[in-house]
Parts: sequence; C-alpha cells; structure tokens
Amino acid sequence: MQLQQWFHLFLQQLQQTSLLEWAGMTFGVLSVLLARANKVSLYPTGIISTVIYIYIFLQPSVKLYADALLNLYYLVMSIYGWILWTRKKGQEVTISVAGRKDWTVAVLIALVGWVGLYFFLEHQTDSTVPAWDAFIAATAWSGMWLLAKHKVENWLMLNISNLAAIPLYIKKELPLTALLTVFLFIVAIFGYFEWRKAYRLRIAG
Repeated sequence: MQLQQWFHLFLQQLQQTSLLEWAGMTFGVLSVLLARANKVSLYPTGIISTVIYIYIFLQPSVKLYADALLNLYYLVMSIYGWILWTRKKGQEVTISVAGRKDWTVAVLIALVGWVGLYFFLEHQTDSTVPAWDAFIAATAWSGMWLLAKHKVENWLMLNISNLAAIPLYIKKELPLTALLTVFLFIVAIFGYFEWRKAYRLRIAG
C-alpha cells in the first residue's frame, strides 16, 4: 500500500474512532506527561487508560489478546507503583548500561515470550495476527525488564515494540492508538538520550 493510500485510510479511520478510544488515548498521553513531570497522578490516569485498552483489545473486531495481556501487566504495575508512592517506600536506583548478561536475559525474554505467546494465540484463541501481536508484547516485556533494572537500553527495546505496534494498530483501525504509540516512540527516543547522558555524567564524576 502506498503512503498516500495509508494516509487516506488513516483519515477514514480517524473519522470513525469511538469516544472510548479517544478517552484511552487522552488518559494515556496524560499519564506519560505526568510521569515525565514525576507526579503521582500518573498512576490513576494510567490505570484508566490501561483498563480502556484492555477492553478495546479484547473486542471481536480487534482481537489483540497479547496486547490486552500487556496492558493487564501495566495495570498491575500501576497499582503497585501507586501504593509504593503513597507509602514513600520507593528507592532511587542508579542508571547503568546493559552488560552481556543483561542482554542475554533481555533477548531470551523477547524470544521465549514471542514463541510462547505465538503458540498460545495461534492454538488457543481466534487471533488474526498471532505472530505480530506476540512480538509486540514480548519485546515490551523485555524492555520493561531492562527498565526495572534501570538500564539505558530499555528505551531501545521498548521502541522496537512501539515500531512494530504502529502499523498493526492502523491495520486494526485504531488510529488514535497508533498516534499514541508514535508519541510514546518519540518520548522513548528522548528518554534514551537523557538516560545515556545521565549515565555518562555519573561515570565521569
């Protein structure tokens, strides 16, 4: 499909977008902006967005089951993070770069997760894009593992997931979700360079 055709299709989808998807995208953007500003309200806005997207991804016209599972994980982590924040038990972790062992684990999470999710979606669900959906979720899991360890490269793995997700959301006629993912992709680029700078300043000092 040519770029002009893609753009025309995107505009058609945008005109038919439901209010629910508008809400999910809006709260998703708010959550990211509040996270960058280090505000506790990132959690309730993120929870609203993830609940909406779990519902959207499970719809018969969408059937992105791995993405729904991924958002369920986000939901649990948002609740956990909110509890930690209110109890003020969060501890600052030093930013570092991924070593060979970290990359080995990250790649294994992505590969094993991809294969495992694919076979589950292919044989246990009516997913129309099992390999694609599984890849997006598995690479996001890998990126989140690196993020939990405060590795600079988490942004790279998360953006592999984002890059794969954008055309899938367009294919599934979720244009605002595609736009949200583009936004997350851009945020992750800035996040990578900010974290890399912070790491270099730490080792230089």
